[in-house]
Amino acid sequence: MPRVEASGSLNGRMAALARLLERLLWRTPKGEGAEKEDAEDLEEEEEAGGRAPDWPQPRPAVPRCSQRPHGGAAPSWGLRFGASAAQGWRARMEDAHCAWLSIPGLPPGWAFFAVLDGHGGTRAARFGARHLPGHVFRELGSAPREPEGVRQALRRAFLSADERLRELWPRGDPGGSTALALLVSPRFLYLAHCGDSRAVLSRAGTVAFSTEDHRPLRPRERERIYDAGGTIRRRRVEGSLAVSRALGDFAYKEAPGRPPELQLVSAEPEVAALARRAEDEFVLLASDGVWDAMSGAALAGLVSSRLRLGLAPELLCAQLLDTCLCKGSLDNMTCILVCFPGAPRPCEDAIQRERALDEALGHRVAALYASAQKPPSLNSVFRTLVSEDIVDLPPGGGLHCKAAIIAEAYSRLCEASEEHSEKRRDGPGKTINSHSNADLEV
Repeated sequence: MPRVEASGSLNGRMAALARLLERLLWRTPKGEGAEKEDAEDLEEEEEAGGRAPDWPQPRPAVPRCSQRPHGGAAPSWGLRFGASAAQGWRARMEDAHCAWLSIPGLPPGWAFFAVLDGHGGTRAARFGARHLPGHVFRELGSAPREPEGVRQALRRAFLSADERLRELWPRGDPGGSTALALLVSPRFLYLAHCGDSRAVLSRAGTVAFSTEDHRPLRPRERERIYDAGGTIRRRRVEGSLAVSRALGDFAYKEAPGRPPELQLVSAEPEVAALARRAEDEFVLLASDGVWDAMSGAALAGLVSSRLRLGLAPELLCAQLLDTCLCKGSLDNMTCILVCFPGAPRPCEDAIQRERALDEALGHRVAALYASAQKPPSLNSVFRTLVSEDIVDLPPGGGLHCKAAIIAEAYSRLCEASEEHSEKRRDGPGKTINSHSNADLEV
């Protein structure tokens, strides 16, 4: 499937923005007591309703903000998509994703997208991104019966992919992956998922559908776990696994005499078949690191507002992940945005308001920089702006969505100050103190 990769110049700009965001989010490296602090952070994350990692990883002092957004389109039937991923605060990247704008053996109008969020390693997520599509396509065949035949095909595909993964899996090794897939046909949207990666459908300006996470305390999940002889402690399967459905995690699929769909942890997906409508705007698929930072309604509002600016879906995904990082997400993050013909279109009034907002933020950053008695840090500038009443901020994202604009304005001021300082050093008289690029450090 052909994909449109980010150009070299765009990659350079993305790398520069990533470095600025890393400076904004930088935290002082921790010394003695770091492990205790990380443990407390994980407990707070769980108590707040998030999901601490099943295999906790040490957090780096600087988040990995670099991204490689990519996208594609099928103009003949009005579908566009964008995707991006960020490692964030995790020591390694365990997410994976895939996108197919056409499906072998099926007519135009069919497409497939998937997001996988690994835990305990990358093996299961990478396997899913590479091989789950093939299992889906084989089960669909050349003349799938809609909608029920497709729903059953997706169910069989997830289970057969999991069985193949078991054959390849080193015995006794831990690890698994959530899986979330969108299958598009000319008549239906099929959402299949196991785990806590999540999708929302925006229709006529509102969230018309959202998948529900597979947690051990959901009644149906709890019943299956107990019937298989398992326990639930601290909201986790056997006190360890935070999701009740996943690819892999074979240590939880050993209950004798029970089929795969009735094990403690199951790879059987929950499948929704949604009849397509002209009012369908987009589907957003994302790993749980995104949903830890923003609600479905907030994300839908932010996506709609960015589409009205004419932002390409892949760049929108990158901006969304930057926003979630600035809002405090501590996990790997991946998102895919699939846009339909009914998606919001560019609006000149919205574009003009956004330009005015960017200019106003730039002027305000300059004013804060100039008025400080000593060089302000980028973090202090951002915190001051957060406390102010700024109009026309992006819905859902707020000032966090403009972190790159603020960081760029601040960086330009530092560069100009350093150039001015160098000129003074080259001239007669003493060199005066001047703000420099070191001020980018927090």
